[in-house]
Amino acid sequence: MLFVGNFEGLKSHRSISWRCTDSRSLGDFLGLGPTDPVPNHSCVSKTHKRLPEEVFNEVFRFILSVAAHKGLLWGKAIGIDSTTIQANASMARQVRKDSGKGWKDYTKKLANQAGLEDPTDDELRQFDRNRPGKKVSNDDWENPYDPDATITRMKDGTTRMAYKAEHAVDLDTDIVVAATVHPGNAPDTQTIIDTAIDAAVNAEQAGVENDLQAIVADKGYHSTKVVTLATDLGMRAYILERASPNQRRWTDKDPAEQRAVYNARRRTQSERGKQLSRLRSELTERSFAHVCNTGGARRTWLRGLASVTKRHLMMVAARNLSTIMRMIFGIGGPRSMQGLRALLQTAWIHFERLLSALDRLVAALVALMAPWSRAISG
Repeated sequence: MLFVGNFEGLKSHRSISWRCTDSRSLGDFLGLGPTDPVPNHSCVSKTHKRLPEEVFNEVFRFILSVAAHKGLLWGKAIGIDSTTIQANASMARQVRKDSGKGWKDYTKKLANQAGLEDPTDDELRQFDRNRPGKKVSNDDWENPYDPDATITRMKDGTTRMAYKAEHAVDLDTDIVVAATVHPGNAPDTQTIIDTAIDAAVNAEQAGVENDLQAIVADKGYHSTKVVTLATDLGMRAYILERASPNQRRWTDKDPAEQRAVYNARRRTQSERGKQLSRLRSELTERSFAHVCNTGGARRTWLRGLASVTKRHLMMVAARNLSTIMRMIFGIGGPRSMQGLRALLQTAWIHFERLLSALDRLVAALVALMAPWSRAISG
């Protein structure tokens, strides 16, 4: 049913259950008879919560093994990028970690200290909008309903409670080899190596014989620690450096770190590095578009890092399954199969018309050549 949610672009368990109940074809796909009850949204949510994360990892790796069996998983070079997922938590429901007071109580206390006695709600909002030093930090605030969600700047520039989803995509086959979910404020430099290790483990357990050789990422992932650790793990890092007006000094630094950074700089400036960077931009953004935008996973209706991770794993697994189907059948999406029969019938009608036209053309040529053939024979 979670796969159906991705294929249909449904965001919540409630909408998935309603859609599967409404459609007989989906019920048949789920193995349900005409009179069998479809699990409601609470059953789906409770089962999703009770199953451990290892079960979802096994499903994800099973689909990767199908891709490897079909020759659609190479696993030599991966592109890594991240996006934000809006959490099922409100900025207005945050509380202070030290006192447990909400935003309104905290602002009213500051207003009283500033000499504003018994302010109204409008006065309180005006005071909060204009007060100096206004800052909301994850170190001081949390949402009591979803403590794992953090205050994050979204892609559209707004500030929301969110998570960060990170994908590792095979740059040869467009298959997502690893999908991890982190708190929204987790630095990219702290999550890239974990995602790369997960990708290497998933590819190995899926039956891929090749070893992970290259990691490709944008400049937000660049750090000396990341490049050095990738080198120590036997992987080449193609990560752009941030622009700096000053030349870096390497005094009292490990020569191995300097060598790793210079080698990564040289690789990113080569033709191979530029080609991999273009592929990373194309394929990772495509995976986010398929999973988050058309797949309905841009906003989660679940709470807790574990639940969000399990749901996102299934969304990415469904996307990998659709990629395998498209590569095998040559059809764009799952719904494109619905018009395949009409397409074949139309093609056959045009083919019959073409044969009829060729028959008429041959008959006309034979009639035209008949006098000449009789003259030659005479």
